Amino acid sequence: MENNKTRAEAIEKLNDLINDIDFAMLTTVDTDGVLRSRPMSTQKTEFDGELWFFTSDKTHKVEEVERDNRVNASYAKPEDNVYVSVSGAASISKDRTKMEELWNPILKAWFPRGLDDPNICLLKVDVEQAEYWDSPSSTLVQIVGFVKALVTGQRADGGENEKINL
Repeated sequence: MENNKTRAEAIEKLNDLINDIDFAMLTTVDTDGVLRSRPMSTQKTEFDGELWFFTSDKTHKVEEVERDNRVNASYAKPEDNVYVSVSGAASISKDRTKMEELWNPILKAWFPRGLDDPNICLLKVDVEQAEYWDSPSSTLVQIVGFVKALVTGQRADGGENEKINL
């Protein structure tokens, strides 16, 4: 279902949905056109249409983004029945000020030298489109709804599903 939310409403909705989901599956396009996904920790910041990930400039994903900047990040929180897929244009940044703003000491597990690591960089995604599925009902309520749909022949209510453009 397509929705005509304003940019501000779309950003607010996406922020509400992904704010407490740490990891996304980030998908890039490999040299032969194959899609490649890997888990990435989204940096905690108020979502404003941009997603930020720390990475090393010596990774395949950086090479892939530099060649084809189309990416997708998928978020899932099954216990709350929330699923979000965002797509947009990625870029690599060495902006020290932005890295300092987003830095978290837990990142030392991947970057032992911290911000002094010469290969550390940010992968920024300018989100262009998103789709989400949000079913606030508990699993039991969903099962009852599914069984009811089977018995009555009516379509099960899967919750809210929208495609939005930023």
